[in-house]
Amino acid sequence: MRRLASFLWKWVDIAMAALLGAMIVLVFANVVMRYGFSSGLRVSVELSRLGFVWVVMLGAAVVLRRGEHLAVTEFSEAFFPRAVPLLRRLAWLVVLVSVSMLFWGALRQTIANWHNISPLTGLPTGLVYLSGVVSGLLMAVVAIVRLFGNPSYVQPQVENHQ
Repeated sequence: MRRLASFLWKWVDIAMAALLGAMIVLVFANVVMRYGFSSGLRVSVELSRLGFVWVVMLGAAVVLRRGEHLAVTEFSEAFFPRAVPLLRRLAWLVVLVSVSMLFWGALRQTIANWHNISPLTGLPTGLVYLSGVVSGLLMAVVAIVRLFGNPSYVQPQVENHQ
């Protein structure tokens, strides 16, 4: 199970890097065409926006998994040291409820907008909301694992030196 999870998160990182690279190429090509040839790629703006939404939503899931979100724990650790494990579980429960609302709302919007086709790209506009479905599902899995496992566990970063 751990290998499957590692494989999944590795592909999420690769997808984010590919999306970011594609966005850079699209925006750079559009700038060159606009200022060099007085024309432009109309689809590049919409594809870049779609890529940006996906990078942000997937990035939120990755950051949650790595434990790199902003957390202010000084108050609870200083005044309630014995309650910290319970408070962390409570925080993960709040995260689970929040990302569940994100998942269901994004799923409803994806279904509602899937048949609306963008005139520039020909892609369904529901793809924007599908990023919320995917990231909400990923974040819910992280929250469930932390809620029922070790709530303060942070996934160690493995560096490959090749």
